[in-house]
Amino acid sequence: MVLKKSMDKKSILVFGVGELQLSIIRRANAMGLFTVGIDPCEDAYSREECSAFEVVGGQDYEGTLYVAKKYNVSAIITAATDKPLVMMARIAKELNLPFYSVETAEWSTDKFQMKQRFIEGGVPCAQGRLIHSAEDAKGLYFPVICKPRDNSGSRGVKLCRDLKELQECIAEALQYSKLETVLVEEFIEGREFSIESLHYDGKTEVIQFTEKKTTEFPYNVELGHKQPANLTEEQKNSIREIIAKIGAALKFENCPSHTELKVSERGIYVIETSPRLGGDFITSTLTPLSTGINLEDQLLHIALGEKVDTTTGRVEKASGVCFFSYPEGEIVSISDKISEVSSWPMISNFELKLKVGDYVNPITSSLNRYGQFIVSGDSRADVEKMLEEYENRINSMITIQ
Repeated sequence: MVLKKSMDKKSILVFGVGELQLSIIRRANAMGLFTVGIDPCEDAYSREECSAFEVVGGQDYEGTLYVAKKYNVSAIITAATDKPLVMMARIAKELNLPFYSVETAEWSTDKFQMKQRFIEGGVPCAQGRLIHSAEDAKGLYFPVICKPRDNSGSRGVKLCRDLKELQECIAEALQYSKLETVLVEEFIEGREFSIESLHYDGKTEVIQFTEKKTTEFPYNVELGHKQPANLTEEQKNSIREIIAKIGAALKFENCPSHTELKVSERGIYVIETSPRLGGDFITSTLTPLSTGINLEDQLLHIALGEKVDTTTGRVEKASGVCFFSYPEGEIVSISDKISEVSSWPMISNFELKLKVGDYVNPITSSLNRYGQFIVSGDSRADVEKMLEEYENRINSMITIQ
């Protein structure tokens, strides 16, 4: 256990103390809260940022409840991960804390149950069905998307063009499914977006529209995000209506949501959603830069039962993140000028996760990307120009063979 401060302030239980939770832990600390972090790993990435830290297994309900009572927590939070949502809902129910129901958490972490709720709630989505092996795939029309029924971060998600590819994809996807089941969906061609929203006081509010850049199939991993997305007002209004339907169908309340969808010639189709903050710097950095609204702060207010404010400080600017992707090979040199990148205009969060001698493998999930940088500007055009220019300049400093 790590205990660094007195508890003469409200305490908040943070589920997961990894790199994804670092930003919201710091925001909670800045608000004067006593942050209690729990994580299965003794050396969790953000443990030193917490007021107190306890090692608790992800499925340990009694251990989690003990810690929550020990510190008399007033709220519970996480960021950019689906793994603890069911446990969080159970703890919130036991302690009567602001959160959504266990039922909502279960729907939101099971892609098949989620799809069923979409259909019942009139949410447009791709057709799909559960399979356990290629024997269950008879009658499918290819191409299809194959994904684990119960995972996130693009792990085990692939495009399959025929039955042979599907057989290989099923084997890979099953490695990431605790339920040992795969969801196969029709493939929808189109541009990809994510929608950042809040659900509180019985209403749904869309805060920002994010446009994605992804790798080529079969893996389709995010390589960048831009805000605001290039959408017409008509499309934005349609999406707002869809997000409201999602909130009603899954009974979202006292939470944010991160929804992924596609805009195609056939219309708008929801891929999936989750009642938590978006990752990939979308919530922690891009949205505050482009809107002036910090969704982490608003989530903390929701979790504490406080007033939400999405108008004060509102701006209309732009931001973007680029994740590095390189051809397969060995890093043979990196220019010394790489140290100057962080000082370039309007850039932040630059990190290159490579060094000379490293071998670059193809990107298959969001967990094995090679670093990133973020830019911001007054307009979408400014951001697009900087993203392209800076990526090219950084890539020119790296030699791969």
